[in-house]
Amino acid sequence: MYEVMIEEEFSAAHALRGYRGKCENLHGHNWKVEVYVRGERLDEIGMLVDFTRLKRVTREVMRYLDHQNLNEIKPFDTEMNPSSEHIAGFILHRVASEINDDRIRVYKVRVWETPSTSATFEVFS
Repeated sequence: MYEVMIEEEFSAAHALRGYRGKCENLHGHNWKVEVYVRGERLDEIGMLVDFTRLKRVTREVMRYLDHQNLNEIKPFDTEMNPSSEHIAGFILHRVASEINDDRIRVYKVRVWETPSTSATFEVFS
């Protein structure tokens, strides 16, 4: 099994609805995002996925989130709380919808709120 990973970043604010503590108040993070792609076969030139393509697709998602109050944009406005866990899942599904094919899968996204705290969403299949 081959695996590649890229890192990207975005800055955004959020407030955790239903949380009792400081994080229920609007606050911001400089989020670091790791996107992992896995597959058993390389392409005809020996690559799992073109890093340029993976970064372009991931950056499109980062642009959607960057410098936003996440509580005010879909799906975090009403459908789900903008927790790190939900953000990781959101990013994975958006990137995977553009990258996945019969050979490769975006299977994991890790989102870092701070240098010492992260949440991961992983698809097992």
